[in-house]
Amino acid sequence: MAAAQAVLICSSSSLRNGGDAARFTVAAASGEALPAFAIRYQGQVFAYLNRCRHLPIELDLQDGKVFDLSGHYLICSMHGARYLPGNGRCVGGPCRGQALIALDVAEHDGSVWLNVMPD
Repeated sequence: MAAAQAVLICSSSSLRNGGDAARFTVAAASGEALPAFAIRYQGQVFAYLNRCRHLPIELDLQDGKVFDLSGHYLICSMHGARYLPGNGRCVGGPCRGQALIALDVAEHDGSVWLNVMPD
């Protein structure tokens, strides 16, 4: 089996706890570029496809604004669905019990990396 490859998302310093997300795209098997984002929450980096589980729209109407005002929930700015930042699970709104699609990321050498399997 081939080893995962790492793709640079952003510098570690660009992600603050509960702050703006770093937006990037992920290539789907179909070749389509899917919107995604990386965040920092409680000192850890997490990344998800940028698609609400209620309707497949991006969570942020303003680039990178995925946290609610408290900085403790990710929120869909269109429908108000609230997600836990650490696991993407919806805890409020029309998609309660579903979860955002998580992406495999790592942080090292002052950067945040997306781990992808080669084709």
